[in-house]
Amino acid sequence: MNQEVFAALAEALSRGEEVALVTITGSTGSTPQRVGAKMLVYSDGRTVGTIGGGCYENDAFGKAREAIRSRRPLNVKYELNDDFAQETGLVCGGQMEVFIEPVEASPDVYIFGAGHVGYFVAKLAHDAGFRVHVVDDREKFANQERFGDDIEVVVDHIPTWLQTHTLPPTAYAVIVTRGHTHDLDALRAVVGSPMRYVGLIGSKAKVRRIFDVLREEGLSAESLRPVHAPIGLDIGAITPQEIAISIVAELIAVKHGKIAEPAIAAVSMRWEGALKK
Repeated sequence: MNQEVFAALAEALSRGEEVALVTITGSTGSTPQRVGAKMLVYSDGRTVGTIGGGCYENDAFGKAREAIRSRRPLNVKYELNDDFAQETGLVCGGQMEVFIEPVEASPDVYIFGAGHVGYFVAKLAHDAGFRVHVVDDREKFANQERFGDDIEVVVDHIPTWLQTHTLPPTAYAVIVTRGHTHDLDALRAVVGSPMRYVGLIGSKAKVRRIFDVLREEGLSAESLRPVHAPIGLDIGAITPQEIAISIVAELIAVKHGKIAEPAIAAVSMRWEGALKK
């Protein structure tokens, strides 16, 4: 049975799906499944494998789906002679401990803009374990020789490329193009799509201008609320390298659930001078 679970887990990771692996890690007395039994739970409610059935499995199933949403593992203990077991006739008189582990593939980060900031974000994000994709219409900047073989580089007009590619809901989008108009075009193309993270580079004044344009075009404030703008953690970053560090640090914080919602913070106008690609 566990072979089936492992095969399903490998397939889910190859597709970039979010799942949770439920494993019996301890038991005493009489229990319907042995230590090591596993069940894979998908975010949409599908399951593969079993940890023994009954209400306690249903409870673990619900906790697994919550673990996928929160991206936090947890341990759960069940008394099999309590209400869980009695409701289904599984009065085994034992105890069982279950570990619920959310599992996801290396997250995909799509960097729109291959200038200086985009270059350093790509390198740092790759080293931090992200699968990195860079999109820019300038072959001078967006080329494989510059970024290396481990980073996917696409030379294309960003809005055009986004029209033909759907980013997965687990994706991270980093908008660091070469100017206000290109940033606006990129944000317009991705805003409102379900994604783990969308970040827009620039000062508060620039962000406000871009948001105002999108609001005038009919986008709601609610659709813009998830955008992390200005992008990155506020560490006083000035140089492209420092700004890249602040951005990747924010990606990591979102990945580990340390940042739930964007926080608009005061950012020095000195950012504008550092953003010239």
